[in-house]
Amino acid sequence: MSGLGLLLEVLNWAGSAAFAISGALVASRKQLDPVGFILIAATTAFGGGTVRDVLLGRTAAWLGTPGLALMVALLALAVFFTAHRVERRFVPLLWADAVGMALFAVLGAEAALGAGASPWAAILLGMITATFGGALRDVICGELPLILRKEIYATAAAAGAALFVALTLAGTDRALAVCAGMGAAFLIRAAALRRSWSLPTYKSRAGRDYPDQRPGK
Repeated sequence: MSGLGLLLEVLNWAGSAAFAISGALVASRKQLDPVGFILIAATTAFGGGTVRDVLLGRTAAWLGTPGLALMVALLALAVFFTAHRVERRFVPLLWADAVGMALFAVLGAEAALGAGASPWAAILLGMITATFGGALRDVICGELPLILRKEIYATAAAAGAALFVALTLAGTDRALAVCAGMGAAFLIRAAALRRSWSLPTYKSRAGRDYPDQRPGK
């Protein structure tokens, strides 16, 4: 395995671990049983990558790595037995999710480029890989998905994926492009969490009447 291949493999395991922990923390807030912990952790860790692979017309990557699924299950059980020691579970959940998002935004884009996707499609698939697992987790657990909250989340994933793709197309060393993209995604998300950055939201206002419905018509 090449140096880049080893780096990507390590980052894939790290991203899966971060997302598994974030999923298990949500399960702890919902007071689920051990099977529920494992299900939510696996959905968070593998959901985005599975959607990406389906769109690329290939078998989900995690199905060929049994050890990855085992690690996710063990982490879910570890959180089941230790989550009660964490007083404010939403805070570590957000940071674990930020790490997983940053890693998978670039890993998803890298996998898409490797499969022959165009640059814009690679950026989109990177964002999907980074966000859909968490979205599925939140929908199953009856919470508003992070991707739909006003705080910056999907934007950070898209920025990291875009930077990676741009650097790759510019001929930058692939490992450097991977690290730069991940760093950008994480720093944007971290700044948003620390400084409460958010995109502007739609402000409700009275709708226009149709001409034949206006007073006096």
